[in-house]
Parts: sequence; structure tokens; C-alpha cells
Amino acid sequence: MSQTVDSFSFAKRIPATPSIGSTTVTKQDHVHLSFGFAAPHLFPIEQLSQSAAEAVTLHGRKALQYSGSVGPGQILKWIQARSQVHGIHVELDQILVTYGSTQGIDLATRILVEPGDHVWVESPSFFSALQAFRTAEAEITSFPIDEEGVRVDLIEHALLNAKQNGKPLPKFLYTMPTYHNPGGVTLSVERRKRLVQLAEIYNFFILEDDAYSELNFTGNRYPPLYTLFPERVIYLNTFSKIIAPGLRLGWIFADSNVIAKIKLLNLGGSIGVFTQEIVAKLLDGFAFQEHVDSLIDHYRQQRDVMANAVKNSFGEHVTFHLPEGGFYIWLRFADEVNTSDFLEDAANRGVSFVDGKSFYVNPEGFQYARLCFSYVSEDQIVRGVQSFADAYFAYINKAVS
Repeated sequence: MSQTVDSFSFAKRIPATPSIGSTTVTKQDHVHLSFGFAAPHLFPIEQLSQSAAEAVTLHGRKALQYSGSVGPGQILKWIQARSQVHGIHVELDQILVTYGSTQGIDLATRILVEPGDHVWVESPSFFSALQAFRTAEAEITSFPIDEEGVRVDLIEHALLNAKQNGKPLPKFLYTMPTYHNPGGVTLSVERRKRLVQLAEIYNFFILEDDAYSELNFTGNRYPPLYTLFPERVIYLNTFSKIIAPGLRLGWIFADSNVIAKIKLLNLGGSIGVFTQEIVAKLLDGFAFQEHVDSLIDHYRQQRDVMANAVKNSFGEHVTFHLPEGGFYIWLRFADEVNTSDFLEDAANRGVSFVDGKSFYVNPEGFQYARLCFSYVSEDQIVRGVQSFADAYFAYINKAVS
């Protein structure tokens, strides 16, 4: 028996979520340059399988309880030890495991932001972070990036102006200082130092998203912002890029008082404890640095293949910054180009990408596009970039005809 169900009014703080990128490519040989995924053939499948079996066999009944067995404690100690490679020294009560770094963004936002509070971001910025800030009903202000990262001079000017004119200061600034998504740029050491000085002077937090820092193609090292001012930096990282994203494990570093407040939001107890048991078994005796080195070698080669393919297919029609690490190349077209206008044609030609406007707070960025080189093969990169270029040239030819 059918019946009519009345409409329901959901919470207004939940914003409408647009589709990000073209993910509806249906051709059999489609190429997803929009997917910011790790290369699946590099997942340590055999080691994870063995680790899962050992977690069940050795600790099964305790591992499947709310707090798990020995794994969560081992994970904390491994994260603590590994962070020292990057110059970070933390106590165990300054670490919290999360469901990936994106949950870390959400949790930090929830403890810091009331509706109407101000959050400052880079322009462009990670679209899932922007969604978290919108859901928190924050007022979002963005600042442009260049080849040395976010324009800290403009942030300083805005802070001074707000202070002098009685305007609200930000509760925090969200930044991806190393191998930025989508821009591919890295914040210079000089700007890092000035940014944390500003956080101290004006008393705001910095939310540092460091998801790609292990994927260092050049060997150049940059100090995490957390090492420069741990009292006012909340640091985020993840296993998603270095082991496998389906594990959904990341972590936060912060002052112990901040961690204590975030823990109050974990109503279900510890995060993914059985997954932590598996990962702990994996990391025990795993040649992790060799694994990371193999990731770097592969992704560097992928980057170079994509950079050459873009140059060959687009010529002088685009510019981009060659990233020192990470997953992405950020293309800039002429200012009059709107990459959203040829998303559908590119999909029909069998390739997806993310149009620039998806990464901005305001209606801008239309002349940009993000391509991901990590997920697909070299042959697919070349073919996908060419199909993307075909869609672009059809678009501009139509515009001038």
C-alpha cells in the first residue's frame, strides 16, 4: 500500500554539496584524472593480509573490543617515532588517531568555531575542508597563493587592518603548506616563520594539513609549522597516501589541552581500533622507508610523464608549477577560459578532471583545472591529457567561430 510522506526540514547548517569533478565517465577505456587516489598496485596487499590474520589470531577477542588490544598504543608510538624524521617531537598525549585527516579537519573546526566565527584559507583550497567550514557556519576569507605558497604578506595586512578597525580576527587559518592540493606549491621557509609569528601576535590557530609530506620528490625539506609554534598549530597527517586510503586512519598533533577537548567529540570511543591492530602489525618489521622510497620513485615518474604530456598536448595554452611532491598538477589557462564549460565534453571523450571553481570560496578560479597523476598508468596519463586537450581546443574553436 502506497502512502504520501510529508517533506522534512533538515538542519540548515548542512549546505548543498555540489558534484566535484567529472566522475561519470562511462567509456570502457575512461581515464580518471579527477581522482585524487593513491596507486592501487602499490598497496602492500600481502603484508596487510598477513597482518590482519595475525591481529585476529593473536589478539582477536581483545582487538575486537571498543578499545582494542595492543595495536592502538603501538600506532601512537610509531607515529611519535616517525614524526621525528620531520623534526616533530610530541608526547603521546599530544597525538590523536582519526578517521583520516579529513575527520581531523572536522574535529578541529568543531572545537574552535562557533557560527559566525571567521576562518581564513588559501585560495585555492581543499574542497572538503571548505565544506567543513561552511557546515560549521563559519565566515570564510581566502588569500591567494603563488609559487612560494600562500601570500603571507596579504594575511599580515588583513590582520593589521582587522585589529585597527575592530573587525573579527580569524579563529584559525587552514593551510596545506607542503605540496599543496590543488596548487602543487610549497610554502617557503621565510613565509612559514612569518606565518607562525602572526599566529602568536594575533592569537589564532593554524590548522596544518600535511597529508603529502612523505611524498618528497626532491629531497628538499621544509619545517612543519607545528615545529615552529606547537602551542597554536594543529597538525594533520594520514596513512591514506602512504599505505592505503581505505584504512581511514590519520592523526592529529596538538597541545594536550586541545587533544583533550577533541576527545570529548569522539562519542563512539577509540577510532577504528581493529584497523589500528592491523596497521600496527604491518608496521612492526615493515621496511617503511623502502616502501616510501618506492612510492616517491613511482609518483615522481608519473609527475614527469604528465608534465611532458601537458606540454606536448597544450603547448603555450597553459602554465603550471612543477610540484616537488604530492599528487597534482594545477593548470592555468587564459583568463577568459572557463574549464567548467568543457567538463562534459571531456567526459564524453573518456577523461575526467576537476574544474578550478571547485577549490574556491567565491565564484572564481574558472580558468584553472586540477589533474591527478597518481591513480592512473603512464599510458592513461598521456591518453587522458590528450583527450582533455581535445575537449579544450574544441571549446575555444567553438568560442571563436
